Amino acid sequence: MKSIEKNIAAQLLKVKAIKLQPQNPFIWASGWKSPIYCDNRKTLSYPTVRSSIKDELVNIIRQQFADVEVIAGVATGAIAQGALVAEAMNLPFIYVRSSPKDHGLENLIEGDLRPGQKVVIIEDLISTGGSSLKAVEAIRNDGSQVLGMVAIFSYGFPIAEKKFKQAKVNLFTLSNYEAVLAQSLATNYIKEDEVEILKKWRQNPETWGNE
Repeated sequence: MKSIEKNIAAQLLKVKAIKLQPQNPFIWASGWKSPIYCDNRKTLSYPTVRSSIKDELVNIIRQQFADVEVIAGVATGAIAQGALVAEAMNLPFIYVRSSPKDHGLENLIEGDLRPGQKVVIIEDLISTGGSSLKAVEAIRNDGSQVLGMVAIFSYGFPIAEKKFKQAKVNLFTLSNYEAVLAQSLATNYIKEDEVEILKKWRQNPETWGNE
């Protein structure tokens, strides 16, 4: 396991941005039953964790997308962290709404974005990839170039990997599901037999818990 993936996984678990409850599943907004819940906005309340995530996002962008001109955040979860990254890199910041504002200018993209500019998108969580790729589509439709996306965490669903590949979007994540499971087991957060439950959920999240 890469040290960054392990370190970020440990921090997300420590501040309870990620919770695991194999025996008492959560219910997602989609209706899915899930043994894991992720809310990376919690990290904003912890300066050390917040800064660590910001620094790692900046490092990836500098390594992978050196010619970036604009940082974009996906509303609402990635707005704050995206702004922190833009500040650290002294770059313009914009954010993309999930749907156009229903009044005023009816903006979908907030901030100044000029056609042809090279954009890196910050996302807090990659689930099925649908909402994240809507942000990509909005920026492309506005005439700008999406160099790639950098996210804090990904469940690693095959459907998301397929969607990103089809959309031709380079995706990098600080940590992932495997790293969280490994860290949770190493710290006795979960037991060995619960790892299998968690792995089975990731294979069929839509139907897990309904058998």
